[in-house]
Amino acid sequence: MPTAALERGKKLDSLSGKQKAAILLISLGPEKSARIFKHLKEDEIESLTLEISNIAAVMPDVKERVLDEFYQICLAQRYIEEGGLNYAKQVLEKALGPERARQVILKLTASLKTRPFDFVRKADPTQVLNFIRNEHPQIIALILSYLRPQQAAQVLAELEPRLQTNVARRIATMDRTSPEVVKEVERALEKRLSSLMTEDYTTVGGVDAVVEILSAVDRATEKNIMETLAGEDYDLSEEIKRKMFVFEDIITMDNRSIQTVLRSDIDNRELAVALKGASAEVRGVILANISKRLSAMIREDMEYMGPVRKSDVDEAQQKIVNIIRRLQDAGEIIVARGGGDEIIV
Repeated sequence: MPTAALERGKKLDSLSGKQKAAILLISLGPEKSARIFKHLKEDEIESLTLEISNIAAVMPDVKERVLDEFYQICLAQRYIEEGGLNYAKQVLEKALGPERARQVILKLTASLKTRPFDFVRKADPTQVLNFIRNEHPQIIALILSYLRPQQAAQVLAELEPRLQTNVARRIATMDRTSPEVVKEVERALEKRLSSLMTEDYTTVGGVDAVVEILSAVDRATEKNIMETLAGEDYDLSEEIKRKMFVFEDIITMDNRSIQTVLRSDIDNRELAVALKGASAEVRGVILANISKRLSAMIREDMEYMGPVRKSDVDEAQQKIVNIIRRLQDAGEIIVARGGGDEIIV
Protein backbone atom coordinates (compact mmCIF):
# COMPACT_ATOMS: atom_id res chain seq x y z
CA MET A 1 0.00 0.00 0.00
CA PRO A 2 1.43 3.46 -0.90
CA THR A 3 3.04 5.25 2.00
CA ALA A 4 1.16 8.13 3.60
CA ALA A 5 4.33 9.79 4.91
CA LEU A 6 4.72 12.17 1.97
CA GLU A 7 1.74 14.45 2.52
CA ARG A 8 2.10 18.21 2.29
CA GLY A 9 3.59 19.81 5.37
CA LYS A 10 5.03 16.59 6.72
CA LYS A 11 8.19 17.20 8.75
CA LEU A 12 11.32 16.06 6.93
CA ASP A 13 12.69 14.48 10.11
CA SER A 14 9.76 12.07 10.14
CA LEU A 15 10.94 10.52 6.87
CA SER A 16 13.46 7.68 6.96
CA GLY A 17 16.73 7.89 5.08
CA LYS A 18 15.41 5.29 2.64
CA GLN A 19 12.28 7.35 1.97
CA LYS A 20 14.37 10.46 1.34
CA ALA A 21 16.60 8.51 -1.06
CA ALA A 22 13.52 7.24 -2.90
CA ILE A 23 12.09 10.77 -3.17
CA LEU A 24 15.45 12.03 -4.42
CA LEU A 25 15.56 9.38 -7.16
CA ILE A 26 11.96 10.12 -8.18
CA SER A 27 12.82 13.82 -8.35
CA LEU A 28 15.93 13.25 -10.47
CA GLY A 29 14.02 11.26 -13.07
CA PRO A 30 14.65 7.84 -14.65
CA GLU A 31 17.83 8.62 -16.60
CA LYS A 32 19.81 10.16 -13.73
CA SER A 33 18.45 7.57 -11.28
CA ALA A 34 19.59 4.75 -13.59
CA ARG A 35 23.13 6.18 -13.56
CA ILE A 36 23.07 6.25 -9.75
CA PHE A 37 21.81 2.65 -9.60
CA LYS A 38 24.94 1.53 -11.47
CA HIS A 39 26.98 2.41 -8.38
CA LEU A 40 24.72 0.62 -5.87
CA LYS A 41 24.73 -2.96 -4.64
CA GLU A 42 21.98 -5.32 -5.75
CA ASP A 43 20.28 -5.39 -2.34
CA GLU A 44 20.36 -1.57 -2.19
CA ILE A 45 18.74 -1.36 -5.62
CA GLU A 46 16.03 -3.81 -4.61
CA SER A 47 15.35 -1.96 -1.35
CA LEU A 48 15.12 1.45 -3.05
CA THR A 49 13.00 0.10 -5.90
CA LEU A 50 10.55 -1.29 -3.37
CA GLU A 51 10.48 2.03 -1.52
CA ILE A 52 9.86 3.93 -4.77
CA SER A 53 7.02 1.58 -5.69
CA ASN A 54 5.38 2.29 -2.32
CA ILE A 55 5.26 6.03 -2.95
CA ALA A 56 2.03 7.01 -4.69
CA ALA A 57 2.93 10.68 -5.08
CA VAL A 58 5.32 13.27 -3.68
CA MET A 59 4.02 16.71 -2.75
CA PRO A 60 6.08 19.55 -4.30
CA ASP A 61 7.07 21.01 -0.93
CA VAL A 62 8.35 17.61 0.29
CA LYS A 63 10.35 17.09 -2.89
CA GLU A 64 11.82 20.59 -2.64
CA ARG A 65 12.91 20.08 0.97
CA VAL A 66 14.50 16.67 0.22
CA LEU A 67 16.42 18.12 -2.73
CA ASP A 68 17.54 21.08 -0.63
CA GLU A 69 18.77 18.81 2.18
CA PHE A 70 20.67 16.65 -0.31
CA TYR A 71 22.24 19.74 -1.89
CA GLN A 72 23.33 21.16 1.46
CA ILE A 73 24.89 17.84 2.51
CA CYS A 74 26.76 17.61 -0.81
CA LEU A 75 28.09 21.13 -0.30
CA ALA A 76 29.16 20.33 3.25
CA GLN A 77 30.97 17.18 2.11
CA ARG A 78 32.81 19.17 -0.54
CA TYR A 79 33.82 21.83 1.97
CA ILE A 80 35.11 19.15 4.37
CA GLU A 81 37.21 17.61 1.57
CA GLU A 82 38.58 21.03 0.62
CA GLY A 83 39.43 22.41 4.03
CA GLY A 84 38.28 20.15 6.82
CA LEU A 85 35.37 20.18 9.24
CA ASN A 86 36.04 23.62 10.70
CA TYR A 87 36.25 25.21 7.26
CA ALA A 88 32.96 23.57 6.25
CA LYS A 89 31.32 24.78 9.46
CA GLN A 90 32.47 28.38 8.89
CA VAL A 91 31.28 28.47 5.27
CA LEU A 92 27.91 26.89 6.07
CA GLU A 93 27.33 29.22 9.04
CA LYS A 94 27.79 32.24 6.76
CA ALA A 95 25.46 30.76 4.14
CA LEU A 96 22.80 29.12 6.32
CA GLY A 97 23.20 30.48 9.83
CA PRO A 98 24.64 28.67 12.89
CA GLU A 99 21.65 26.41 13.65
CA ARG A 100 21.03 25.23 10.09
CA ALA A 101 24.79 24.70 9.58
CA ARG A 102 24.93 22.59 12.74
CA GLN A 103 22.04 20.42 11.52
CA VAL A 104 23.65 19.85 8.12
CA ILE A 105 27.00 18.92 9.67
CA LEU A 106 25.32 16.53 12.10
CA LYS A 107 23.42 14.79 9.30
CA LEU A 108 26.56 14.58 7.22
CA THR A 109 28.67 13.10 10.00
CA ALA A 110 25.94 10.57 10.71
CA SER A 111 25.96 9.18 7.16
CA LEU A 112 29.08 10.29 5.30
CA LYS A 113 31.89 9.67 7.77
CA THR A 114 35.37 10.99 7.10
CA ARG A 115 37.38 7.91 6.25
CA PRO A 116 40.40 6.91 8.33
CA PHE A 117 43.91 7.60 7.00
CA ASP A 118 42.77 10.87 5.44
CA PHE A 119 46.25 12.29 5.99
CA VAL A 120 47.73 9.40 3.96
CA ARG A 121 45.30 9.91 1.05
CA LYS A 122 46.47 13.50 0.74
CA ALA A 123 50.15 12.48 0.54
CA ASP A 124 52.20 11.76 -2.56
CA PRO A 125 52.39 8.00 -3.39
CA THR A 126 56.19 8.11 -2.99
CA GLN A 127 55.80 9.51 0.52
CA VAL A 128 53.20 6.86 1.30
CA LEU A 129 55.54 4.15 0.05
CA ASN A 130 58.38 5.34 2.28
CA PHE A 131 55.90 5.67 5.08
CA ILE A 132 54.60 2.08 5.03
CA ARG A 133 57.03 -0.15 3.12
CA ASN A 134 58.56 -1.60 6.30
CA GLU A 135 55.22 -2.23 7.98
CA HIS A 136 53.65 -5.68 8.36
CA PRO A 137 51.83 -6.78 5.15
CA GLN A 138 48.48 -6.73 6.99
CA ILE A 139 49.04 -3.10 8.02
CA ILE A 140 49.99 -2.18 4.43
CA ALA A 141 46.86 -3.97 3.15
CA LEU A 142 44.67 -2.07 5.61
CA ILE A 143 46.09 1.31 4.61
CA LEU A 144 45.93 0.63 0.85
CA SER A 145 42.30 -0.40 1.22
CA TYR A 146 41.48 3.12 2.40
CA LEU A 147 43.39 4.89 -0.39
CA ARG A 148 42.03 5.86 -3.78
CA PRO A 149 42.56 2.92 -6.18
CA GLN A 150 44.96 4.91 -8.39
CA GLN A 151 47.04 5.97 -5.40
CA ALA A 152 47.04 2.45 -3.92
CA ALA A 153 48.04 1.03 -7.31
CA GLN A 154 51.10 3.28 -7.49
CA VAL A 155 52.22 2.21 -4.03
CA LEU A 156 51.54 -1.48 -4.71
CA ALA A 157 53.54 -1.37 -7.94
CA GLU A 158 56.63 -0.15 -6.06
CA LEU A 159 56.62 -2.90 -3.43
CA GLU A 160 58.87 -5.89 -3.96
CA PRO A 161 57.15 -8.61 -6.06
CA ARG A 162 56.64 -11.13 -3.26
CA LEU A 163 55.21 -8.47 -0.98
CA GLN A 164 52.87 -7.28 -3.75
CA THR A 165 51.12 -10.65 -3.86
CA ASN A 166 51.03 -10.96 -0.09
CA VAL A 167 49.40 -7.53 0.28
CA ALA A 168 46.97 -8.09 -2.62
CA ARG A 169 45.80 -11.37 -1.10
CA ARG A 170 45.29 -9.74 2.30
CA ILE A 171 43.23 -6.93 0.74
CA ALA A 172 41.09 -9.45 -1.13
CA THR A 173 40.40 -11.55 1.96
CA MET A 174 39.89 -8.60 4.30
CA ASP A 175 36.30 -8.21 5.49
CA ARG A 176 35.56 -6.05 8.50
CA THR A 177 38.07 -4.24 10.68
CA SER A 178 37.35 -3.13 14.22
CA PRO A 179 37.46 0.67 14.70
CA GLU A 180 39.87 0.13 17.60
CA VAL A 181 42.33 -1.67 15.33
CA VAL A 182 42.09 1.13 12.76
CA LYS A 183 42.64 3.69 15.53
CA GLU A 184 45.68 1.82 16.79
CA VAL A 185 47.24 1.79 13.35
CA GLU A 186 46.53 5.49 12.92
CA ARG A 187 48.08 6.31 16.29
CA ALA A 188 51.20 4.32 15.48
CA LEU A 189 51.63 5.81 12.02
CA GLU A 190 50.68 9.45 12.43
CA LYS A 191 49.23 9.97 15.93
CA ARG A 192 46.22 11.50 14.30
CA LEU A 193 42.70 10.27 14.78
CA SER A 194 39.71 10.95 12.61
CA SER A 195 37.21 12.98 14.69
CA LEU A 196 34.38 11.54 12.60
CA MET A 197 35.22 7.86 13.15
CA THR A 198 32.15 5.69 13.53
CA GLU A 199 31.85 3.08 16.23
CA ASP A 200 30.33 0.66 13.73
CA TYR A 201 32.51 -1.98 12.16
CA THR A 202 34.06 -0.62 9.02
CA THR A 203 33.81 -2.67 5.86
CA VAL A 204 37.04 -2.34 3.92
CA GLY A 205 39.09 -4.41 1.54
CA GLY A 206 37.59 -7.45 -0.14
CA VAL A 207 37.80 -8.75 -3.69
CA ASP A 208 36.21 -5.63 -5.21
CA ALA A 209 38.84 -3.44 -3.52
CA VAL A 210 41.77 -5.43 -4.86
CA VAL A 211 40.16 -5.55 -8.33
CA GLU A 212 40.00 -1.73 -8.39
CA ILE A 213 43.64 -1.51 -7.35
CA LEU A 214 44.88 -4.17 -9.76
CA SER A 215 42.94 -2.52 -12.59
CA ALA A 216 45.04 0.59 -12.03
CA VAL A 217 48.53 -0.96 -11.74
CA ASP A 218 50.80 -1.63 -14.69
CA ARG A 219 50.34 -4.91 -16.54
CA ALA A 220 53.64 -6.42 -15.27
CA THR A 221 52.66 -5.86 -11.63
CA GLU A 222 49.18 -7.29 -12.18
CA LYS A 223 50.60 -10.33 -13.99
CA ASN A 224 53.12 -11.04 -11.22
CA ILE A 225 50.47 -10.81 -8.53
CA MET A 226 47.90 -12.90 -10.38
CA GLU A 227 50.35 -15.65 -11.38
CA THR A 228 51.75 -15.96 -7.86
CA LEU A 229 48.30 -15.81 -6.32
CA ALA A 230 47.05 -18.53 -8.68
CA GLY A 231 49.70 -20.86 -7.26
CA GLU A 232 48.82 -20.00 -3.67
CA ASP A 233 45.04 -19.59 -3.79
CA TYR A 234 43.62 -20.61 -7.17
CA ASP A 235 39.95 -20.01 -6.26
CA LEU A 236 40.67 -16.48 -5.05
CA SER A 237 42.74 -15.69 -8.14
CA GLU A 238 39.89 -16.90 -10.38
CA GLU A 239 37.36 -14.78 -8.49
CA ILE A 240 39.55 -11.71 -8.89
CA LYS A 241 40.19 -12.51 -12.55
CA ARG A 242 36.47 -12.75 -13.30
CA LYS A 243 35.97 -9.24 -11.95
CA MET A 244 39.06 -7.66 -13.48
CA PHE A 245 37.39 -7.19 -16.86
CA VAL A 246 33.65 -7.53 -17.32
CA PHE A 247 31.72 -7.79 -20.55
CA GLU A 248 30.48 -4.18 -20.40
CA ASP A 249 34.12 -3.01 -20.36
CA ILE A 250 34.35 -3.86 -24.07
CA ILE A 251 33.35 -0.26 -24.76
CA THR A 252 36.77 0.85 -23.39
CA MET A 253 38.63 -1.15 -26.06
CA ASP A 254 39.77 0.25 -29.40
CA ASN A 255 38.02 -0.93 -32.58
CA ARG A 256 40.99 -2.92 -33.83
CA SER A 257 41.14 -4.96 -30.62
CA ILE A 258 37.37 -5.54 -30.66
CA GLN A 259 37.60 -6.78 -34.25
CA THR A 260 40.42 -9.16 -33.27
CA VAL A 261 38.27 -10.59 -30.49
CA LEU A 262 35.25 -10.99 -32.78
CA ARG A 263 37.35 -12.79 -35.40
CA SER A 264 38.43 -15.39 -32.84
CA ASP A 265 36.50 -18.56 -32.01
CA ILE A 266 33.24 -16.90 -30.92
CA ASP A 267 30.08 -18.71 -31.94
CA ASN A 268 27.52 -16.39 -33.54
CA ARG A 269 24.72 -17.87 -31.47
CA GLU A 270 26.67 -17.28 -28.24
CA LEU A 271 27.43 -13.72 -29.34
CA ALA A 272 23.70 -13.12 -29.86
CA VAL A 273 22.94 -14.50 -26.39
CA ALA A 274 25.69 -12.34 -24.84
CA LEU A 275 24.33 -9.22 -26.54
CA LYS A 276 20.77 -10.07 -25.51
CA GLY A 277 21.66 -9.08 -21.96
CA ALA A 278 24.06 -6.24 -22.83
CA SER A 279 23.47 -2.50 -22.73
CA ALA A 280 22.53 -0.65 -25.92
CA GLU A 281 25.96 0.99 -25.89
CA VAL A 282 27.81 -2.35 -25.83
CA ARG A 283 25.55 -3.76 -28.53
CA GLY A 284 26.22 -0.75 -30.72
CA VAL A 285 29.99 -0.98 -30.30
CA ILE A 286 30.13 -4.71 -31.10
CA LEU A 287 27.71 -4.63 -34.04
CA ALA A 288 29.60 -1.66 -35.50
CA ASN A 289 32.76 -3.81 -35.62
CA ILE A 290 31.35 -6.68 -37.69
CA SER A 291 30.08 -6.80 -41.26
CA LYS A 292 26.61 -5.47 -42.05
CA ARG A 293 25.53 -8.96 -43.11
CA LEU A 294 26.68 -10.57 -39.87
CA SER A 295 25.24 -7.68 -37.86
CA ALA A 296 21.84 -8.26 -39.48
CA MET A 297 22.07 -12.00 -38.71
CA ILE A 298 22.92 -11.35 -35.05
CA ARG A 299 20.08 -8.86 -34.70
CA GLU A 300 17.69 -11.37 -36.25
CA ASP A 301 18.88 -14.12 -33.89
CA MET A 302 18.37 -11.81 -30.91
CA GLU A 303 14.88 -10.90 -32.07
CA TYR A 304 13.66 -14.45 -32.62
CA MET A 305 15.34 -16.28 -29.74
CA GLY A 306 12.81 -14.93 -27.26
CA PRO A 307 13.50 -14.60 -23.50
CA VAL A 308 16.92 -15.84 -22.40
CA ARG A 309 17.91 -16.98 -18.92
CA LYS A 310 20.30 -14.66 -17.12
CA SER A 311 22.62 -17.59 -16.37
CA ASP A 312 22.92 -18.29 -20.12
CA VAL A 313 23.70 -14.63 -20.82
CA ASP A 314 26.31 -14.56 -18.05
CA GLU A 315 27.94 -17.74 -19.38
CA ALA A 316 28.08 -16.43 -22.96
CA GLN A 317 29.49 -13.08 -21.85
CA GLN A 318 32.09 -14.76 -19.62
CA LYS A 319 33.32 -16.89 -22.55
CA ILE A 320 33.96 -13.73 -24.53
CA VAL A 321 35.67 -12.10 -21.54
CA ASN A 322 37.93 -15.18 -21.23
CA ILE A 323 38.87 -14.83 -24.90
CA ILE A 324 39.69 -11.15 -24.35
CA ARG A 325 41.97 -11.97 -21.42
CA ARG A 326 43.68 -14.75 -23.40
CA LEU A 327 44.34 -12.41 -26.34
CA GLN A 328 45.54 -9.70 -23.96
CA ASP A 329 47.98 -12.10 -22.30
CA ALA A 330 49.24 -13.11 -25.75
CA GLY A 331 49.85 -9.45 -26.58
CA GLU A 332 47.41 -9.49 -29.50
CA ILE A 333 45.05 -6.78 -28.26
CA ILE A 334 45.11 -3.62 -26.17
CA VAL A 335 42.90 -3.27 -23.11
CA ALA A 336 42.64 0.17 -21.54
CA ARG A 337 43.75 0.28 -17.92
CA GLY A 338 43.03 2.60 -15.02
CA GLY A 339 46.50 4.15 -15.09
CA GLY A 340 46.26 5.14 -18.73
CA ASP A 341 46.62 3.41 -22.06
CA GLU A 342 48.73 0.29 -22.09
CA ILE A 343 50.63 -0.12 -25.32
CA ILE A 344 51.22 -3.71 -26.39
CA VAL A 345 53.53 -4.22 -29.35
